[in-house]
Amino acid sequence: QGKARDSHLGPAKRASCGHVSHKHSICMVSDFFYPNMGGVESHIYQLSQCLMEKGHKVVIATHAYGRRKGVRYLTGGLKVYYLPLQVMYNQSTATSCFHSLPLLRCVFVREAVTVVHAHSSFSAMAHDALFHAKTMGLNTVFTDHSLFGFADMSSVLTNKLLTVSLCDTTHIVCVSYTSKENTVLRAALDPRIVSVIPNAVDPTDFTPDPARAPRGRITVVVISRLVYRKGIDLLGGIIPELCLRHPDLDFLIGGEGPKRIVLEEVREKYQLHDRVRLLGALEHREVRDVLVQGHIFLNTSLTEAFCMAIVEGASCGLQVVSTRVGGIPEVLPDDLILLCDPTVRSLSDGLEAVIGRLRRGAVASPAAVHARVRSLYTWRDVAERTEKVYDRVCVEEVLPLAGRLLRLRDHCGGVAGSIFAFVAVLNFLFLLLLRWLVPDQGMDRALDASGPQALWGPPQRDPPAEEAGEGSQPQRDPWSDGAPTAEGPLV
Repeated sequence: QGKARDSHLGPAKRASCGHVSHKHSICMVSDFFYPNMGGVESHIYQLSQCLMEKGHKVVIATHAYGRRKGVRYLTGGLKVYYLPLQVMYNQSTATSCFHSLPLLRCVFVREAVTVVHAHSSFSAMAHDALFHAKTMGLNTVFTDHSLFGFADMSSVLTNKLLTVSLCDTTHIVCVSYTSKENTVLRAALDPRIVSVIPNAVDPTDFTPDPARAPRGRITVVVISRLVYRKGIDLLGGIIPELCLRHPDLDFLIGGEGPKRIVLEEVREKYQLHDRVRLLGALEHREVRDVLVQGHIFLNTSLTEAFCMAIVEGASCGLQVVSTRVGGIPEVLPDDLILLCDPTVRSLSDGLEAVIGRLRRGAVASPAAVHARVRSLYTWRDVAERTEKVYDRVCVEEVLPLAGRLLRLRDHCGGVAGSIFAFVAVLNFLFLLLLRWLVPDQGMDRALDASGPQALWGPPQRDPPAEEAGEGSQPQRDPWSDGAPTAEGPLV
């Protein structure tokens, strides 16, 4: 079984497992990637670009988005497989273990993948990829970007699935220490196989421009998905109260979601059409242009593992007011953020305090705030720490089928463990059938667009502002005309 399982890996895999300095062939997998917008999508893209800059080969597998199917190439030769998988809810695919195995096996074998890195507990495709990668004998890494509860039925079921998915995953990454504690408890993990690597921002993407902020008025910027867990109901209570107290206060809100109706009702009820602007969904390249129009960035989230949005706001020089939930207190120093309880009263008081500082001129300049944030979080640092995780996992043994079955039974309980052990056996037998029908050796190897054998040059990231000079421009959006693209069938 061991020989059959590892037959497709070849010399590159054996070399990578024997020498930690070897460049890895990495497949990032998640339901959430561009053109969908969000923190997970940005994290995967930026991390992939920096890993390619360090000489690693990186490909991304996600589900098809409308007409965006097949293979696409993004900036620097980043290859993305948009697989024809059925979306079930909120951009997450239906769990289709036996449907996804032929597609993901094709990607893993054609790209000679040595490490499968899955992202987000909400992504069924990520869990499928972990399951298949272990069956194929590949090393696995999982990054958890969210926090979950323990009491409601939805959390209980999700946590049980996470326990099954992570019990034999080689290594887990969390974006904050709060997130690590939450994941370790939910999935009953050994803390020694869980690392903390925070998110980051590209400082050239989020630079301050004080001239864009209106003079004589104060603007509060909110950029968020308009959903319950982002605290939009709190925002709906804050807006009329503060607009009544401060005639020179405006709100600029970017984002889309089912809770938009709450803000529209507040704007209509209190006749605030000229002071509350709803911009709708924003593309990534538009976020910075919205942020620099404000003075205060407000985050009303009810739960967050890290919250990249407050880092982006601070990087643009805004004063940050946020709820004190999840991993947010770990993100910024106390002098760059004002933390409040997740209530309308506490957030209103926090905004009042910052508005008072702005009127007195008792706040740091946007350039000084940007300089602080630029030194705190960089994607190159995140990539370097992630690279160490890959070096660690590539020398660890992947459990054979018998070991996986024992681990599932022992770690997940008698009932759930037995069910998923049976699924693992079926998955392995299906893999053997696929290898008999289409042997690994008979599958065409894809040409490398990144990594040591790349046909394209290494991606060139914009230098930091202090190196590029005053005329430097933000990094281009990955979907701009400068990003070569191609579309074709997955073969």
